[in-house]
Amino acid sequence: MAARTYKMYINGEFVDSHSKKTFEVINPANQEVLGIVPDADREDVNRAVAAARECFDSGAWPGKTHAERGRALLKLADVIRNRTEELARLECLNNGKPIVEAEADMSDVASCFEYYGGLANKIHGEVLPVPDNALSLAIKEPIGVAGQIIPWNYPLLMAAWKLAPALAAGCTCVIKPAEQTPLSLLELASSFHDVGLPSGAVNIVTGFGETGHEIVVHQDVDKIAFTGSVQVGKLIMKNASDTLKRVSLELGGKSPNIFFADADFEAAVDGALFGVFINQGEVCSAGSRILVQKSIYDKFLERMTEKAKNIKLGNGLDRDTKMGPVINQEQLDRVQHYMEVAKKEKLKVAIGGDLARTGDLSKGFFVQPTIYYDVDNRSTLAQE
Repeated sequence: MAARTYKMYINGEFVDSHSKKTFEVINPANQEVLGIVPDADREDVNRAVAAARECFDSGAWPGKTHAERGRALLKLADVIRNRTEELARLECLNNGKPIVEAEADMSDVASCFEYYGGLANKIHGEVLPVPDNALSLAIKEPIGVAGQIIPWNYPLLMAAWKLAPALAAGCTCVIKPAEQTPLSLLELASSFHDVGLPSGAVNIVTGFGETGHEIVVHQDVDKIAFTGSVQVGKLIMKNASDTLKRVSLELGGKSPNIFFADADFEAAVDGALFGVFINQGEVCSAGSRILVQKSIYDKFLERMTEKAKNIKLGNGLDRDTKMGPVINQEQLDRVQHYMEVAKKEKLKVAIGGDLARTGDLSKGFFVQPTIYYDVDNRSTLAQE
């Protein structure tokens, strides 16, 4: 697949970066270049925020009726369903996830826009009880320009989770996709005008952490929504405080799954495998720690290991693939680091425990499905 040159989406138009700088976006399954994308700087963020500000302040989007905003989101949901094959394939190539999971993601993206499209005309205020028979009304209004920074694990779905509620409320948006996975959102932007989103309602800037920082500190951005690491979330809270922005954060964790002896055994095993290996484990709520009641522990481990052996590792475009590559070299190095830690701590390995370097897998960022067992909760892997 030849690399395609993409442009950012600002004020209803696809544009180059101010500096003309670009960066490469790669396919993690084979390290081939998929796209060339603009590297946005402060001037580009200023352009995007100015477009969003004008769209908001002029009433071009918030001035529409609730029903009109809802209909636009419902039309966008229909577009996504009609473009599922195209968008899912691009998501699979850019992120590495199995095509079956990417198609399910597109269904969820459409459902998200449908939900908030239906909710748009159901945003109600309140009548507040006050003394002296006075009348006090609480009216919900859009906050203004929403700055949105999304991660690489569910590129278009995370964008939908940010865009749909903000647009339903009447906000305008400046959104930065992850530098690793900007392609599906940029592709979807070609349909924004057709569904009735006015120029400036949604603006997409592509770049690295510096680009996100410019959004966070911009004085004309009223709200920040971020999904990503705890460390970056802390920085965003600090940097947004200078302009008293509202901030919402969805951060990662080390989520435990707990299984008791009276659970449906096969369903529990399948649930544990799903929690660990879905989307290559690249999920902020991945159930990567398995805590099992002692009476079923040995049986549970044996059955989990047996089923894990049937997880096919490979290119996501193969419909038999159950687990694709991790997103990039940085994450591969991080996983390998923890595997080395596991060896030093002499953890027991039921399956896997190394990178996958054979055949076509050697071209991409592949890790063997891995299960460690009898892990002490004080170990580095359990803690981190």
